[in-house]
Amino acid sequence: MSASKISARACNVFYGDTHAIKGVNVDIGSKSVTAFIGPSGCGKSTFLRCLNRMNDTIDTCRVEGTITLDGENIYDPRVDPVTLRARVGMVFQKPNPFPKSIFDNVAYGPKIHGMAKSKSDLRDIVENALRRAAIWDEVKDRLDAPGTGLSGGQQQRLCIARSIAVRPEVILFDEPTSALDPISTLKIEELIDELKRDFTIAIVTHNMQQAARCADQVAFFYLGELIEVAPAAQLFTAPKHPKTQEYITGRFG
Repeated sequence: MSASKISARACNVFYGDTHAIKGVNVDIGSKSVTAFIGPSGCGKSTFLRCLNRMNDTIDTCRVEGTITLDGENIYDPRVDPVTLRARVGMVFQKPNPFPKSIFDNVAYGPKIHGMAKSKSDLRDIVENALRRAAIWDEVKDRLDAPGTGLSGGQQQRLCIARSIAVRPEVILFDEPTSALDPISTLKIEELIDELKRDFTIAIVTHNMQQAARCADQVAFFYLGELIEVAPAAQLFTAPKHPKTQEYITGRFG
């Protein structure tokens, strides 16, 4: 396991009086894939959203404990959530391209963060991001077409390109293939495998085969608690906790 990029210690999340995440401790290795698995409603997406402070947008939500990115506490009042989200990108369950052209979808982030010095600079950033997201060849002749006109799988890769364009260090994937067909799913999985060379990746998935295929490390959540975290091969073949064993053999879920 590579050095930790993100570390959570005693992380608790409350929605009003509901204790959704209970004392989670986990390290996410740099330039590797960590998958969060567990039954629906067990807290894996809630925890994922702590890693780029997306929970800040929910009025009733309160996060306690420490989460660090490169040793810096991301919940420190001096940390700007907008800057943090440029460093920790997110791809959602349902593809959500902006109602703009394919080009403008990808150019939007670099523009607002002032990353491009000229139009040709911006074009290079967009092309590079679309190439990295394995969709350039499919869209290069129609960059002015609306992003919403693409197929579901293409839209999701466009959203990945949009995330990559601002050069994040971490990309969070929240069930990125749950709305996609098997061929599109395979493309996204292959893409995740490519991207981990340059990015730290955390993925929430309800698909254990996907976790086994994609992840270096797997964290199993159950009822808001992190039950077990281990290298993927170990967790799926020789889990240490009985609850993990029950879940991966399909006794509940």
